[in-house]
Amino acid sequence: MHVEGVVERLKQEGIETVRVQFADFYGVSRRKDVPIDFFANAVEDGVQFCVSIFSIDLSSMPAMGTGLGDEVGYSDVMAVPDLSTLKLVPWQAKTAMVWADLHMRGNPLSLAPRTILKKIVQRYRDRGLEPIIGSELEFYLLDTSCGEPKFYFDRMGSCYTSGPIIDKHGILYEIRRAMEGMGKKIPAYNHEFFASQYEINLLHEPALDAADTSFAFKQAVKEIAHKYGVLGTFMAKPRNDGGGSGLHLHVSIKDPQTGANLFYDPTASDGLSQLARWFIGGQLAHARAMTAILDPTINSYKRHVLGSFSPVYLVWGLDNRTSYVRIPTERGKGTRVENRAADAASNPYLVFAAALAAGLDGIERQMNPGEPFVGDAYALCDPREVPSLPQYLHEAIPVLEKDDYLVSAMGEDFVKAFTAVKRLEVQRFNQFVTDWEFNEYAFHL
Repeated sequence: MHVEGVVERLKQEGIETVRVQFADFYGVSRRKDVPIDFFANAVEDGVQFCVSIFSIDLSSMPAMGTGLGDEVGYSDVMAVPDLSTLKLVPWQAKTAMVWADLHMRGNPLSLAPRTILKKIVQRYRDRGLEPIIGSELEFYLLDTSCGEPKFYFDRMGSCYTSGPIIDKHGILYEIRRAMEGMGKKIPAYNHEFFASQYEINLLHEPALDAADTSFAFKQAVKEIAHKYGVLGTFMAKPRNDGGGSGLHLHVSIKDPQTGANLFYDPTASDGLSQLARWFIGGQLAHARAMTAILDPTINSYKRHVLGSFSPVYLVWGLDNRTSYVRIPTERGKGTRVENRAADAASNPYLVFAAALAAGLDGIERQMNPGEPFVGDAYALCDPREVPSLPQYLHEAIPVLEKDDYLVSAMGEDFVKAFTAVKRLEVQRFNQFVTDWEFNEYAFHL
């Protein structure tokens, strides 16, 4: 696209501001708003950000040992807009958004989440494969209009319902219309199992497009809800009296020449191709190492408990929601592999990259996942015989670091910086006195 023509078109559509954005390690949208008259300059020259944004946690504390602080003189990176991603922001008047790729000293920033995903997708394309992803994102709406966050809708027993009773402000409808305004269709949305928990399904797309869509969707939920004094949160488990929220990852692989779904084999008894089985094998082989990326916060591990419909044991199954990998019932073009481990607070670029990297290793090394598990994995699995996920973030971090394949696929510089930030998060939590501790001990001891 010629930038002058793009600017002229935006002006004709009444756009006054363009949001230039990228995802940090947490999946937070780091961005600058650029007035339309300066957008052409932003495209030609890039927009400056300090690279140390990748070295801080959510409290803005800098982690030591990332290689991104004083080691590089707190240098700038240039955010170069990708004009093919330009979209209107339906919930913010006269505003457009564009995704940016990061460059430092003339080279792509290898640890940027979008860059990592692009690299792994290219490895598939080099083999004549096109990974397709759809994500199911669960989230909570909490009313903050009176201070302390309360349930937006406070009754249980409303799973698979919709309408004004469970959404008095019509927030879900507005989110749907916003996504449609960005050219993204929403096939279904509903109230989920727990009070004030909701789910909106996103259509399958090529992996990078799917990550961009998930990133924009999370912004839409949070910013539209905010207009009504409501907190939209993808936190893994925001309350003790509710369940966890996941990012269920649905993956298939397409033949770019014919469009055929290569995970489907009509001659197989279960309809799964050998390619699909190898992909599943890779998911299981690298599941423990992926955990720090798929479940990247202290809170993430409150979700992985027995009986929670969140995986604990590393098994795969046919339409089995107690397993780590579930194969939904659809076949033909709908054949797919569902990884159920990621929590909704995770970074979609990093989750997609890690899962695709693991699957590619399974394909290249032809990993056999074994027979599908039948039954209730929570009740029937023996922890002495069946591996399980790490139970805490501090356990998951070194498992990632020891997986040579995943470290190489994601990039050593990424793993170095990411784990340093995560260790700082763990350290801060370990030094913090929680309400539970005070209520448990202060009045008795």
